[in-house]
Amino acid sequence: MPNPNESPAVQSMKKEQAEQRKQARRGDLDKAIEDTFPASDPVSATHTSIPVGRSDVEAAERVKREPDPTALDQDYPLVDQALRPTGYEREELRALQKEAGRMAESASELASGTARLAKAEAKSFVQDIEDRIRRQPLTAAAIVAGIAFVLGATR
Repeated sequence: MPNPNESPAVQSMKKEQAEQRKQARRGDLDKAIEDTFPASDPVSATHTSIPVGRSDVEAAERVKREPDPTALDQDYPLVDQALRPTGYEREELRALQKEAGRMAESASELASGTARLAKAEAKSFVQDIEDRIRRQPLTAAAIVAGIAFVLGATR
């Protein structure tokens, strides 16, 4: 039942959105069958990845002649062999791995130190606020009341 406080435009929009959600829930096959109801043959819900009818015969022939980029391993078996590291490169790789490990360890120590520093700063900040409240309780109460009033007025 429509809300009497809503404008006709809002009611129409809500009705249209409900209809769209209802249609979205229906499956593709159900919709296709419903659209072609009087026909005798049911609709197929399968999709093919084969392109239908190229209009450019030359482009089709060119695609047939071009090598398959996924078959590069079969056409060029020596590439993998050429890219394998030699003994000297293996030593360099090991040195790089060790250096990366040391860098990760340093980064971990730096992050840990930063976290400890942040905790200390936060603790110092909280302690400073508590000291100010103890020294000037009426001012602190007035500030809290002002903030509460502003927050209450904006809601």
